[in-house]
Amino acid sequence: MDGQLIAFTGVAAGMVAMPGADFAVVVRNALDSRRAGVATAVGVAGGLLVHTALAVAGLAAVLVAVPALLGAVQLLGGVYLLYLGIRALAAVLRRPSATALRTSGPAADAPADGPRPAALLGTAQGLRQGFLTNALNPKAPVLFLSLLPQFVPAGAPALPRTLLLATMIVVMALVWFPLVALLVDRLGVWLRRPSVARVLEATTGALLTVLGGILLVELALA
Repeated sequence: MDGQLIAFTGVAAGMVAMPGADFAVVVRNALDSRRAGVATAVGVAGGLLVHTALAVAGLAAVLVAVPALLGAVQLLGGVYLLYLGIRALAAVLRRPSATALRTSGPAADAPADGPRPAALLGTAQGLRQGFLTNALNPKAPVLFLSLLPQFVPAGAPALPRTLLLATMIVVMALVWFPLVALLVDRLGVWLRRPSVARVLEATTGALLTVLGGILLVELALA
């Protein structure tokens, strides 16, 4: 049995499941609809596929070795996360409070666990947001370059092994993130209650904003 492969499976699973920008954008879009959440999850896996392909091709080493290129990716990634975060926070401000829903209009007669609102995000939007959130993560090339070589046995051909490890990461993402989206949708009756939805959207919006800000601050201090 390949002990290195088993160890890599544990490390990669923890890396994929660790809450971050990918997790936040999947949860935020799954609150909108199951279709948007799953599409976002698939988009995240697509972004990982880009990083793994670059790592296998050796292009990630070029990206890391050229600070200007890595800085450009970091700038784009930080700005995009800020955009998503501010957009989510703005949606919280526009969302009517639970008190307003209980005291005004036809919604006052609607049950707290009534039907979900019409979806705001389409499949294409979810795919795009998930893909860009992951693909523009400047830490991913560094992570792949530092992680994958550690699990290539000495004397073994590097390319087939790296390709296997990279494929495992993409497959894990294709399992984990859709599961997150489906879980959020499964709990949708509770999660979409106005008070809970406001807290969740504010939390994911704040997380995306903070992560985007951190990337930009790191770039400014570099």
